[in-house]
Amino acid sequence: MIWPGMGDPAKRKKTLKFLIITAAIGVGVAALSSGVQILLNADNPLKVCTNGKEMNYKVTATLELYVDHQKKEIPAKIGWKDECKRTLYTTSNDGTIYAEWKEEYPFELGHFLWIAEFPVRDMDDSKSKIFVNGKEAPEFIRVPLVDGNHYRAEFITKTYDKSAEHDFAPPK
Repeated sequence: MIWPGMGDPAKRKKTLKFLIITAAIGVGVAALSSGVQILLNADNPLKVCTNGKEMNYKVTATLELYVDHQKKEIPAKIGWKDECKRTLYTTSNDGTIYAEWKEEYPFELGHFLWIAEFPVRDMDDSKSKIFVNGKEAPEFIRVPLVDGNHYRAEFITKTYDKSAEHDFAPPK
């Protein structure tokens, strides 16, 4: 089979030259884009490692997480990857969240959920709630992390079957 532009030797040379130039431009744009992203995120507290850096701003808070009325354990080592410690992390599975940065930064509960790769998009925002020290937070996942606060996150999935809560069988 002869591909379009490859039959005539003069056209073949032009077509190959065009494809090589296009590929080189594509690789160049991708490399430039990656370089710009690295420069822009070099000081973004949500994307950098804090290993070996002096951290002057520290927040410690606790979180209880419930999904479809079932308590979920918050795993240890959230925010750690290949010996890289992020600014939001856990050290154990007791629900304590740590946030650290060089200067004061407006950390939010949603930032921690993002780092923990919690599937917020699978949750029904209209039925889910966040409580701070026992009071419902109107900011939902945008609630600021404040040192010493206790957070309780109650999420309901979009696929949750409420009828499963009720057992219509006679009492045992």
